[in-house]
Amino acid sequence: MHVLTREANFSDALLIAELTRACWADRVAASSSGHRESVERVQQQLKRDGAYLLLVENEIVGSVRWLPSENDRHTWEVMRMGVLPKYRGDSLAEHLLEAVIKRAQSVSVREIQLAVRADQARLLALYATYGFVLAPELTYAHANPAEPAPTVMRRLLS
Repeated sequence: MHVLTREANFSDALLIAELTRACWADRVAASSSGHRESVERVQQQLKRDGAYLLLVENEIVGSVRWLPSENDRHTWEVMRMGVLPKYRGDSLAEHLLEAVIKRAQSVSVREIQLAVRADQARLLALYATYGFVLAPELTYAHANPAEPAPTVMRRLLS
C-alpha cells in the first residue's frame, strides 16, 4: 500500500470540508461542529494555519489541521484529524499525526495540544503512544459548552 501525506493548500478547502464531514458521519456525535464544516471556515484556517492530506494509492482519504494556540505561537493545537471509514483499521491516521509532529519540530514549536471528545475516549491510547499526556490543567478553547468537556492532551517537543 502506497501511503503519502502532503501539505494542503487554499485550493483544497472544499475537499477538506467534505472529508471532515464524511469522516465524522456515523462516528462522531451529531452535535459536533465537524458535521457542519464549511468551505469558508476551512479557507479562513488555511490562510493562517496548516493542514495535511493523507493519500493512499493517490486517493485522498484523510486530513488533519493545526493552528497556533491563541496564547502562545510556539504551541500548536491539532484538530479535525480523520480518515474515511473505508480506510480505517490500518493505522493510517498515524501518518497524519507524524506529519504534524515533524512539521512542528521543524519550525521550533515547543508543544502540541489536542482535545479528545468525551464520546471518542478510545483515541486517548493512540495519542499516548505518540507521547501525548493528559493535561487536566488545560482548557480547550473551542469546546462546545453544551457538551461534556473534552480531554486535553499535550506533547512537549525538544
